[in-house]
Amino acid sequence: MTDSHNSGQHKDREAAAAEVRRMWQPTPSWTQPDDNEAVEEKTEDAAEPADALSQDFPGDSWSAKPVDQPAPWTQPQTTPPAPSWAQPVPDSAASSWSQPEADDEEDVVPATDEPQHDAPVFGGSSFQNQDQQPTPPPAQPTQAAQPQPGQPQPGQFQQGQGGQNPGQPLSPAAQHFFPQGIPGQQQAPQPPQNLSFRTDDLIQALPLPREAPAERGVRSMLKLRPGTSERSERLARATAATAFRRPVTIVVANPKGGSGKTPTTLLLSGALGQARGGGVVAWDNNELRGNMHLRTHDTNSRSTVTDMLQAMPMLTQPDARLGDVAAYLRHQVAGQYDVLTSATTTYAQIEAKDFDQIHRLLSRFYKVLVIDTGNNEGSSNWREAMKAADALVIPIKWKSLSCAAAVQMLEELDNQGPEAQRLIRRAVIAVSNGPGDVNKDVEKQLRPYFESRAAAVIDIPTDMHIAAEGPLDHSALQPATRRAALELAAKVSEQITTALNTPR
Repeated sequence: MTDSHNSGQHKDREAAAAEVRRMWQPTPSWTQPDDNEAVEEKTEDAAEPADALSQDFPGDSWSAKPVDQPAPWTQPQTTPPAPSWAQPVPDSAASSWSQPEADDEEDVVPATDEPQHDAPVFGGSSFQNQDQQPTPPPAQPTQAAQPQPGQPQPGQFQQGQGGQNPGQPLSPAAQHFFPQGIPGQQQAPQPPQNLSFRTDDLIQALPLPREAPAERGVRSMLKLRPGTSERSERLARATAATAFRRPVTIVVANPKGGSGKTPTTLLLSGALGQARGGGVVAWDNNELRGNMHLRTHDTNSRSTVTDMLQAMPMLTQPDARLGDVAAYLRHQVAGQYDVLTSATTTYAQIEAKDFDQIHRLLSRFYKVLVIDTGNNEGSSNWREAMKAADALVIPIKWKSLSCAAAVQMLEELDNQGPEAQRLIRRAVIAVSNGPGDVNKDVEKQLRPYFESRAAAVIDIPTDMHIAAEGPLDHSALQPATRRAALELAAKVSEQITTALNTPR
C-alpha cells in the first residue's frame, strides 16, 4: 500500500517536471517530426529496394531520403540572401564582410593553370557587388584567347597599386566606414578642379621679388634692408621711370628771364634720363636765342634747330634713323639725355609751323620731350608748346619779380579754357634759389598760393655748380640737388600718368 502510494507520487512529480520543461522550452520555427511517423518512414524506406548508388556506397548520407519538411538550412536557396553583418555568405560570393569560420573545411585549390578569381576580402579587388557574377570562361579557349601575363582576365578587375581597382567605386556600406577610401590602396582619380590659366592670374600668383639690400652707408656693408630715405628714393626713381603709352611733352615756362627755366629743364631731363636709361631730349624752344648751348657740353655737334629745319626733308623720310637725327643734337653723358639748342643768330625766327615739324620728328625717336620756352608769351611757338604740353613745370625764385611773372602767366592760362585750366591743376612749381635769392617774406606770402593752385611745390637746394652758370654736369651736383631733381621728375611723372588716364 505504501509502495504503490510512493510510486504514484513519483510519477506525478515526473509529469509535472516534464510539463514545466515543455512550457519553458522555446518552440522551434520548424515542424518537429513525430516519433511514430519517423518509425513508419524508416520501415517504408527499409522495404524499398536500394538503388545502385546506395549499393555501391552503403551508409552515405545521400542514400537517405529527406523528410517531408526539412530544416531551413538544408533547403536550397533560389536567390542569394540579403547582405548581413553576421550572416555567413557562401564561398562563391565575390566579397564578404565576415571572415570564414575556422572550423569550416578549406576549399581545395585545383592544381591547374587557370587564374583564380577568388580574392581576399581586403586584398585584391575592392568590394564588388554581390549580384555581380564572374563571367564563366569559354568551353574551348583558342590559342588567341589564351590569357596573357599582366592582362586582366574576364570576370576579374585589373589590379592597381596595392590591389585596389581605381575605377571601381566603393559600396555604400564601405563608404560609411571608409569615407576617404581604404588606407594603403590607390584611390580613383579625382576630376580636375576649375583652375584659371589666364596670364594675369598666373603672374599675380608668382611670389614678389625680394627687396634689394641697401646700396650705401652702414646698411650696405652689413647687407641690411634700406632705410626710410633710401626706400623713398627708390620709389621716386621707379615713378620717374614710368612707361607711358605714348610720347609725352613737358613744358617749362615762366615769362620772367633769370627765373631758372634752363637749369630746371636740364635738371629735370637729367633725372628722367638717369631713371629711364635714356629716351629723353631737352629742347630750347626760344624763338630767337636761348642759353641752353651755354649750359650744356658741346659733345659732337654745334648744330642748332636751324640746321635741323634745313635737313627736315631728309629726316622726315620713312627710312630715317635715330642716328640721323642725333647728328643735330648734343648728348649729355652724365644725364643720359640729348639736347637740341636754339638758333644762335637773329636771321631766323622759329614759328608755329617750325615747332610742329620739330615736335613730330622728335616724338618719333624719343619718349619724353622737355621743352624750355622763351620769355614772350605772345609768340606762336610759345603758344604751340602750351597746346602740346602734357605737364607744366613753373620755375620760380622766392623773389618778387619771379613770382609775379608766374602769377600773371597762371591767370592768363586760366582764361584759355578747360584744357589750360586742367594743365594748371597738374602744374608743378620748382623753386630753385641761388645764393642770396631767398626772400622770406615773399615765400611766406606766396607759398600757400602756389600750393593751392598747382599740384605740388618742389624745393631745389642752392648748388654752387648751378650758380657758376657753366655747363651743367649731373655728376658734379650735390647729392641733395640730385635727390630734389629726382623728386621733381617723379612728381611730374605722376601728373602725366593722371593726365593720360583721365578722359577729356
